[in-house]
Amino acid sequence: MARILPPLATPLTKTMQRTNPRIMVSHYIERILRARVYDVAKETPLDQARQLSERTGNLVYLKREDLQPVFSFKLRGAYNRIAQIPAGSRGRGVITASAGNHAQGVALSAHMLGIKATIVMPKTTAPIKVRSVRRLGGKPILHGDSYDDAYKHALILAEEQGQTFIHPFDDPEVIAGQGTIAMEILRQHPAEIEAIFIPVGGGGLIGGIAAYVKYVRPETKIIGVEPEDAACMQAALQAGKRVSLREVGIFADGVAVRQVGAETFKLARQFVDEIILVTTDEICAAIKDIFEDTRTVAEPAGALAVAGLKKYVQRLNCSGKSLIAIESGANINFDRLRHVAERAELGEKREALLAVEIPERPGSFHQFCKLLGRRSITEFNYRYADSHNALVFAGVEIAGEEERKDLIARLKDHNYPVTDMTDNEVAKLHIRYMVGGHAHGLNNELLYRFEFPERPGSLFDFLTRLGRRWNISLFHYRNHGSAYGRVLMGIQVPKTDKAKFQGLLEKMGYPYTEETANPAYLLFAGANFLDANLE
Repeated sequence: MARILPPLATPLTKTMQRTNPRIMVSHYIERILRARVYDVAKETPLDQARQLSERTGNLVYLKREDLQPVFSFKLRGAYNRIAQIPAGSRGRGVITASAGNHAQGVALSAHMLGIKATIVMPKTTAPIKVRSVRRLGGKPILHGDSYDDAYKHALILAEEQGQTFIHPFDDPEVIAGQGTIAMEILRQHPAEIEAIFIPVGGGGLIGGIAAYVKYVRPETKIIGVEPEDAACMQAALQAGKRVSLREVGIFADGVAVRQVGAETFKLARQFVDEIILVTTDEICAAIKDIFEDTRTVAEPAGALAVAGLKKYVQRLNCSGKSLIAIESGANINFDRLRHVAERAELGEKREALLAVEIPERPGSFHQFCKLLGRRSITEFNYRYADSHNALVFAGVEIAGEEERKDLIARLKDHNYPVTDMTDNEVAKLHIRYMVGGHAHGLNNELLYRFEFPERPGSLFDFLTRLGRRWNISLFHYRNHGSAYGRVLMGIQVPKTDKAKFQGLLEKMGYPYTEETANPAYLLFAGANFLDANLE
C-alpha cells in the first residue's frame, strides 16, 4: 500500500538528515514527485533484454536512459536543479565543470530555460564533446588537464561572476531529478523486482533511485556497480566515511570520480544493499550484450549495470528473477569501439589467449591447429627465433572456463608447453601486438599476404592446402569479424623451389600478394635486415 507523504514544509538540512533519517527520505520522495524533468527529458522505456534473459535464465530489463535527448540520464538532474533557480538569479547564468554527459545536460537544460550556461572542461576533452556543448547552447571554457582543475576553476568563476554552480551529483535537486527514473521503473514494472543494478560514479543516480525504491518497495535490492579501478563508493562504505582515491581508471569515464558526494554517501549508507565491482573486460562484454539485444552501443559507464547484473547471477546462480539494469548512457567515443570489440570476447570468457611452444619444423603449425579442432582461431602470431622450438601466441574461441581448462590439458597431454595468458593484462594490452621482429640467420624467406573466406576451421584448411614441404618462419592472423580472414606469412623457400612453390599458390586458389620487398617488412621484420647491418 502506498505511503501518505508529509508536506514539504522546509528545505532539507544536514541537521534533519543526521537526527531523523525517515524525514530525510520522505523529503526526497516529495522532491522526486515534484521534480521538473519532463519539460525536456522523456520517460524512457523499460525493455526486456530477451537474449540476455535467455542466457541468464532470468527476466532482464534495461532502463533505456541512452534514449534521452542527450543520450544520458544526466539531463534529468541538471534540468531539475536549474529549474529551481529563483527568477532573480537566472540572469547571471549557471556554470558547471564536466567533460561529458553532465556538461551536455546543463547546456541543453539552460538553453531550454533561456539561461546562459558556462561549461568548464579540461583541455584534454575530446573535440566532439566540446562541439556538442556549443551546439546545445553552452559556452565551453577549456582549463587545466583534469576534471579537478576544471572543477576548481569553475568554482572560482562562479564566485567572481555570481553564477549558480550546478553540481554533477552532490545536490538534492540533482539527486531528485535522477530519482524520477525509479518512479518510472516501479510504474512500468508493477510486479516483484529482485534487484535494480545502477552504475555509480559520484552517487547521484543511485542516491535518487535508492531513496524512492526503498520507500515504496523496501524488499527490492539496490545494487551499485563500479569499475574495479574507480570504486570510490565501495571504498567509502567500507571505511564508513568518504575517501578520496589516489587514482581512478578512465575507461568508464562517466563514473571516473575520485570521491563520492557528501549527500549521496548518506543516501548510499542507508539504502544501498551492495556494491559489485567489474573489470574492463566485463564492461566490454556488457556493451556487446546490450548491442545484441538493442542494436545500440552503450558507453562503458552505461553498460556497468549489465556487467554487475551478470556477475550477480553467476555468483548466486539465481533464475526466474526480475532484474533491472540502468543503461545510463550512449556517449561513447568512436575510437574506443576498437578496444571494446577486442576485449569483449575475453570479458565473456569466450576467448583464451595461450603461449604455446611447438617444434620448429615443417608441418608443426598444421599439427598444432589439428589439436585445436574446429574451434575458431581468433589470433595466431609467430616469428622464427631458433632452429629448435617455435613460440606461438594464439587466441582461441571457447565456450567458457571449463573448455579453456580442457583445451590447455589437451595440449599438455600432447607435450606442448602452454602458458595461459587470458588474464594477463600486459599480454592483452601490449605483447600480442609485439610478437615478431627480425630473425637472425634465417635464409630464403619470402613474405606473402593471403585472404580466405572466414569460417570455423578456415585457418586449418589453409594450412592443410599449404602442406608441409616448406618451413613457416613468420605468421600473423587476427580475426576482425569480417567476411575474409587475412594472413601475413613468411616461408622459407630455396631459390630452386620457387617455381614449385608458385605453382602451389596458384593451385590453392587463395588471393595472394607477395610482400618480400615491402619496406615495412624489411625495416621491422625482415629476416636478412639484421644480418646485413651486422656485416
